[in-house]
Amino acid sequence: AKVHGEALGADEIRATREALDWPHAPFELPKDVVEAWDARERGEAACRDWQRRFSAYQAEFPALAAEFGRRMRGDLPVDFQETLVSMMARFGQSADSVATRKASQNVLAALAPKLPELIGGSADLSGSNLTEFPGCGAVRGGSPGGRHVNYGVREFGMAAVMNGMALHGGFIPYGGTFLTFSDYSRNAIRMAALMKRRVVHVFTHDSIGLGEDGPTHQAVEHAASLRLIPNLDVWRPCDSAETAVAWTGAIGQSTRPSALLLSRQNLPAQPRSPEQVLAIRRGGYVLADRDDAVATLLATGSEVSLAIEAQRLLDARGVPVRVVSMPSTTVFDRQDRAWRDEVLPPQLPRFGVEAGVTRWWSQYGCVAALGVDAFGESAPAAAVYRHFGLTAEALADLVLVHVGAGRVSTPAGA
Repeated sequence: AKVHGEALGADEIRATREALDWPHAPFELPKDVVEAWDARERGEAACRDWQRRFSAYQAEFPALAAEFGRRMRGDLPVDFQETLVSMMARFGQSADSVATRKASQNVLAALAPKLPELIGGSADLSGSNLTEFPGCGAVRGGSPGGRHVNYGVREFGMAAVMNGMALHGGFIPYGGTFLTFSDYSRNAIRMAALMKRRVVHVFTHDSIGLGEDGPTHQAVEHAASLRLIPNLDVWRPCDSAETAVAWTGAIGQSTRPSALLLSRQNLPAQPRSPEQVLAIRRGGYVLADRDDAVATLLATGSEVSLAIEAQRLLDARGVPVRVVSMPSTTVFDRQDRAWRDEVLPPQLPRFGVEAGVTRWWSQYGCVAALGVDAFGESAPAAAVYRHFGLTAEALADLVLVHVGAGRVSTPAGA
């Protein structure tokens, strides 16, 4: 183990030379070794041969050759913007209450026919991650035409293979597993961010909301830890509209990977104006405002609906608050100061809520936050939420106590 971090000493070098019968001086390479390693002529010949064959292909099939070039450059189809407009017209005002993992599958079904380079997969969880789309077909030996790879229980292998596909070019890979298993993929995720590769990680079952599978499967610290990786966009959408924007954000750029954190449980659709739908792409925006708001509720994903309910409770007490949905803190942090201050006015106290560790929200100046600072529990989702105090009443109480207006709920033992 010592040699792993230190250079070999003179005695070891001498012994190695004797064992290998290597008489040459340091940095001296015998002529036969140099010639064997020199691949310039072979490489140039192979390149010329490839170019010749591609030129012939280009002459015979100009449209296919142009499509090949587009994919290898990483450009999106020329009509892709029309696809996005059509897709957002469908999902931007969707009233469906669905799990965001299902919303993701719906988005994939709309994207895949227009984006043939999109190739998916799952670490033996496709039925749970919902990473398959109609007609995708499995990639199999002797039948490479499929667009979905069954990776098996190999999260790190899946993430590394996707990096390889992205480095090769011509593909936009995505792969799914549970969010808690992102730990197994982490080094490959970090490398994708370091190498500036467009890879999409679909992480479902993103919180204690998955229920009875319990703490081994309930992500708690994972959203915060993924957000710490430089050049990784992390999205935690609250409904179909935000999920659609998360996917378009992940695909619409080519210099960073993305992680989509999606719910197992159904989530209510949030009403929005067209301007609010456009604002989703900025990572954080005002979802529900009040005149003369005295505080800001800052929420992500499945807790956005909880914040909306807390706002309703506070309205009844005459305490107006603003609700901000922040599906991507990493994208929001890249916005200009004017936008960030417009969404999060510096003069208003902020209260964060997310089904994960609360420490993350201190960087946004939250005076208090509701979350989960312990491992989860095995029980129905609603019971686990109550166990950890993740309720609209508890969030409203945080605000009321801060502004000196009492409480919505009665404290235990009162």
